[in-house]
Amino acid sequence: MTDHFRSRRKFLGMFASSLIAPAIAPAAWAAEDAPEAPVDEAAVRIVTKADEIRFPRDSFQTEIEVQNFSDGEPGETRKFRILSRGNENTIVLTLEPVSERGQALLMRGRDLWIFMPSVSQPVRLSLAQRLTGQVANGDLARANFAGDYTPTLVGTEKLDGINAQVLDLTAVDRGVTYAKVKYWVSEKDGRPLKAEFFALSGRLLKSCRYEEFRELAGRVRPTRLVMEDALKKGEISVLSYSNMVLQDLPERLFTREYLRRLS
Repeated sequence: MTDHFRSRRKFLGMFASSLIAPAIAPAAWAAEDAPEAPVDEAAVRIVTKADEIRFPRDSFQTEIEVQNFSDGEPGETRKFRILSRGNENTIVLTLEPVSERGQALLMRGRDLWIFMPSVSQPVRLSLAQRLTGQVANGDLARANFAGDYTPTLVGTEKLDGINAQVLDLTAVDRGVTYAKVKYWVSEKDGRPLKAEFFALSGRLLKSCRYEEFRELAGRVRPTRLVMEDALKKGEISVLSYSNMVLQDLPERLFTREYLRRLS
């Protein structure tokens, strides 16, 4: 049995298990969706601007390296290429490990499928299922806080010496990645600083810090995200963004038929 076949069989086994026991976040939707809240226009503007700082509004391509750590010790490293067309269409291509190259995620709206070379049909996934380490599918495939959450501005506070606006974000429906988010945004320039992700019960699942702001695709953006598990201390994933370019991506790319050819 070749190393490649062993790796593929191991991945399929892990993937099948993840369908039975997805990441913690889906349990957040055990209850009914919350009633619609009144719109806080100031909060919507803050979140929309932060979204546009994190990622371009127009079609783009970028690469992401995810390095996982456990108690300070480096673990698995994965690399992905992201193709995004607006907020509703995204392809996540696996570049490394090489044994999983050809695997792809397709997001259209809040519908998500995985394509694998060894499986004839795509498999439906949830945005909340774990992709690797502390990273959920939706963390890479969908980053549209303004469209997925109803924001409320709850105050201001200092965060690492920076004046930050603090917002509570409530999911608009059960199809999004997290039930609730607490979000810190710089009062001075609108940059995202930190997010905490919660289950519907109010339990903190993980936190994320936005760091190392540099120019990508014509705008200063966070190039490093640090995600830390709130339930298992010391479990961290570091996401590093590079090679972000604006690129015209036709809608025909974002179809299951096209992804079947790619995988």
